[in-house]
Amino acid sequence: MAEAHNKHHDYHLVDPSPWPFLVSMSVFVMALGGIGFMKLSSGASFDLFGVDLAGWKLFAVGFVGVVIISSLWWRDTIKEAHEGHHTRVVSLHLRYGMLLFIASEVMFFVAWFWAYFDAALFADEAIQVSRVAFTGGVWPPEGIETFDPWHLPLFNTLILLASGTSVTWAHHALLHDDREGLKWGLIVTVILGLVFSICQAYEYSHATFELGGHIYGATFYVATGFHGFHVIVGTIFLAVCLFRALAGHFTKEQHFGFEAAAWYWHFVDVVWIFLFVAIYIWGAGTPSVH
Repeated sequence: MAEAHNKHHDYHLVDPSPWPFLVSMSVFVMALGGIGFMKLSSGASFDLFGVDLAGWKLFAVGFVGVVIISSLWWRDTIKEAHEGHHTRVVSLHLRYGMLLFIASEVMFFVAWFWAYFDAALFADEAIQVSRVAFTGGVWPPEGIETFDPWHLPLFNTLILLASGTSVTWAHHALLHDDREGLKWGLIVTVILGLVFSICQAYEYSHATFELGGHIYGATFYVATGFHGFHVIVGTIFLAVCLFRALAGHFTKEQHFGFEAAAWYWHFVDVVWIFLFVAIYIWGAGTPSVH
């Protein structure tokens, strides 16, 4: 009878888990909180069932829930891998899942590029809906001082390209069972990711235009800001991989967690190259004195 229950397939049937439901509820709370936060920023109320949800607290609760519950979910996934449940078939399907996630991220950024090019190529219509008065159908709008692409934006591009090289170094070191190379490749990548985020924050602090009031600021900050958020997420992702590598979790035969982080980081690199070319170089206007 016991032999009838033995597993004779390469698939892993996971135990009942509360994490998918709980993380979905947290995402829903975070979405409502995001609406409430935007309503607060515009000075409007967000009444739901007689309660005004305008503010940042609901968003914070949802965000913390997503982070904690996702961490617990990933902890269980790592435990399953250590117990030998991630067979070649399971690992292949995990890779399919990561590729589909990156594909969805590609379409996410396609939307922002679409908005930017729509405004840039049809500047007359875009400028007419701006609250700030501009003259002429030119892009960038007259009066906007853009960043010089050959200074800090170029430096940030070189930083990200170098980080793509270092994460590839770490990957090849892991495949050759070089633990020191894996460790130092990840350390360098994490440091470069932090430097990029610091430089982008410095760039934003010296911008001569704001997010609101006109289409240029909206498209610029949304596109580059979401990319910056992805850089922060990717840096955390790689930092977790670094701690796991120091704990001896990865082997040259089984290291999907690191591979997924490397794929994500290369995706972030490629998106930045498109942003640098399209927004900083092609969309360059009057450079800022900064």
